[in-house]
Amino acid sequence: MARRVFFSFHWERDIWRISRIRNSWVTQDREAAGFWDAADWEAVKRGGEEIVHRWIDGQLSGTSVTVVLVGAETADRNYITYAVKASHQKVNGLLAVTLHNIKDRHQRRDRPGRNPFDNLYIDGGGGRRRYLSAIYPTYDWVLNDGSTNFASWVERSARAVGR
Repeated sequence: MARRVFFSFHWERDIWRISRIRNSWVTQDREAAGFWDAADWEAVKRGGEEIVHRWIDGQLSGTSVTVVLVGAETADRNYITYAVKASHQKVNGLLAVTLHNIKDRHQRRDRPGRNPFDNLYIDGGGGRRRYLSAIYPTYDWVLNDGSTNFASWVERSARAVGR
């Protein structure tokens, strides 16, 4: 079953690596939300935080899974945090895919970034925090063969939340 997926990522820093995923077969013949070109993204950002939040909410509409593409600075981005929180509240399946092993146009890998799911938690009962990183999976695009396995990661994440 094809899933409509929202992709959340740090546009300015990671677009080269993300384009490798975007241009792979993974998003072909599937509905993928969250992929805009630079001009569209810049126009939305100029509208301010409330406009960006509304855009994210609109992009999440009709999706069943949110994929956070994790680069070196993704965990510290406010809009990533907002998208993860909104996705969790919407009961979207969530997963993270690390990008640092994807080579850039100069054939270099990047430094690994922190998992944004490590920043967010739910009440685990008894005053304990249950971090989203303990709930939702993280994969490495290169080491876990994202080209082959991405569709199954998405499907597993959707089913894990009953979608």
